[in-house]
Order: sequence, then C-alpha cells, then structure tokens
Amino acid sequence: SFITLFFMRLLILLALCAVFLLGLSHSQNTENWRPVVLWHGMGDSCCDPLSMGRIKRMIEKAFPGIYVYSVEIGNNTIDDEFNSFFKNVNDQLVQMHEKVNSHPELAQGFNAIGFSQGGQFLRGYTERYNTPPVYNLMTLGGQHQGVFGFPNCPAPNKTLCQDLADLLTLGAYDPWVQSFVVQAEYWQDTMIYDIYLESSVFLADINNARLKKNQTYKENLITLNNFVLVKFENDTVVIPKESEWFEYYAPGEDKNIVNLYQSPIYTEDWIGLKELHENNKLVFLETEGNHLQFTDEWFEDNIFPYLNNTLPN
Repeated sequence: SFITLFFMRLLILLALCAVFLLGLSHSQNTENWRPVVLWHGMGDSCCDPLSMGRIKRMIEKAFPGIYVYSVEIGNNTIDDEFNSFFKNVNDQLVQMHEKVNSHPELAQGFNAIGFSQGGQFLRGYTERYNTPPVYNLMTLGGQHQGVFGFPNCPAPNKTLCQDLADLLTLGAYDPWVQSFVVQAEYWQDTMIYDIYLESSVFLADINNARLKKNQTYKENLITLNNFVLVKFENDTVVIPKESEWFEYYAPGEDKNIVNLYQSPIYTEDWIGLKELHENNKLVFLETEGNHLQFTDEWFEDNIFPYLNNTLPN
C-alpha cells in the first residue's frame, strides 16, 4: 500500500542519514596524523617483522590511521640488506627521494626516524632535498661525525660483515672503495684528516666540513621543528659513541673527544646546529644499553611525543 511504501522509504532515508552521521563522527574523531618515514641501519631491511616491521606496528597502534613508510633501497628486502653495505649513499639518497615522492600520503611532509646509519642518511635527505619536508627528525645511534672502527658489526649476515672489514682494511679512502662501500663513506680518520676531507664522498659533504660550504644544507636543516639525537651510553658498535651527538676526536688524534660546543661544526654553524640549539630545537637524549638496545616503554616515552602532531587540514 501507499502507507507501507512511504514508511519503507522513510526507514531507508533514516538509515542512510545514520550511516552518514556515523561516518562524519568517525572522520572527526580520527586525527590527521603527520606520516612517519623510517630508515633502518646496517645489515637490516625495511620490513623485517622483528625490527622495522615491529616499530611500524608500534607506531600504527599508538596513532590509529597514521601512514608509516619504511625506506627500502632496491627492489626487495634482499637488495635492501645488501645495499646497506654496498651501494653509494649518494645514490641511495637519490632513490629514497624518488620513492618518497611516489607516495602521495607523504606529499605534505613527515616525521622521520633513522636507526643507526639511517639517521645520517635521513639528515642527508633533509639537507639536500627536503621535498617533501621533514618536520621532526629523530636519529637513534646515528653516526653524525662518522666512525673510526667497527669492532662489533651488528648485522646477522657475518659474511657481509667480513667483506666490509676486508674493504676497510684495503683502504677506506681508496676511490674504488669510496664509490660503493657505505661505511667507508662515513669513515672519519682524524689521523689523516686532510685525506678524509679530500676523499670522503658523503660525510665530509653533508657535514659541510670542506672550506666551501653548501648553504642549502644549513637552510634546509634549520627548518626542522625538532632535531632529536639519541646516544646509547654503552655502545660498542659506534666508535666513538659520542658521534651520535656530533662529537668526535680532534684532527690529528684519536683519544680525546671534543665537546660539540667547542667543535667548528657548531661554533661556525656549518649546517645549522647552533641555530637549532639557540631556538630550543636541538634535543639530546641518551639511554642505557648497547647499540639500538631500548625498551618499548623507552621508545614510547621518548620518541612518541615527537610523532604526536598532525597535518594542517
């Protein structure tokens, strides 16, 4: 009958309104979290369920609906692990920049977390590209002033570790080694500092250590909202561990560590660290444990606050 048909249509209309209102309520309650980009360390890969995969799940659980992208260099996880040892870092940054720009979810920018060498790689991205821009940059155990020794290679693949040791022994600053050995590209031998400045294809450049400075690096880095540096107090992998806070040996010696505030990278503000510090945007954190050893609770208490921000509507 007409009345029955009328009430059926009314019920359908009310149901559609309810669905619309529920959807509107859901959209209003879901935060527009700023996405996160992760970059793993030496011997790891983007998507290992026990490492980067686990970190990704932790973030997704804490910030429902957030987009998390874990950097993969190469076409698969096997490539990615191999390339963490043997692929020119400059080429890796080019590829990372292309991949980030292929994800529309990242177009408005992102927070970035670098683990071990992934820390200085993400800083390199920020200095050289920063499109899309990094908001908060967090580096856990990053070798920002490089390393001068690898006593405890943390990678599970010990064959790759031995190959790395052999190549560094051959000569970290040999042009052939510098062309593809990742760890040689952030090897800083202060006993032959001039050779380091001349030969380093990555670290000396992104640290603006040479006489000619690239002002773009500083201009990009000071746009960060926060630059968080995490040092591991009992680190036996990064030599010296103070590199994680941009501290290192003085040129010509390998014993005494120069405090950051007495280092030219800070006093002459080569890359913007001094300006960030004076604006309360340079954050120093430390935790007990060896390289990249931290608890879920520590990560949640110390890193999650820098992810707790949203994109503009």
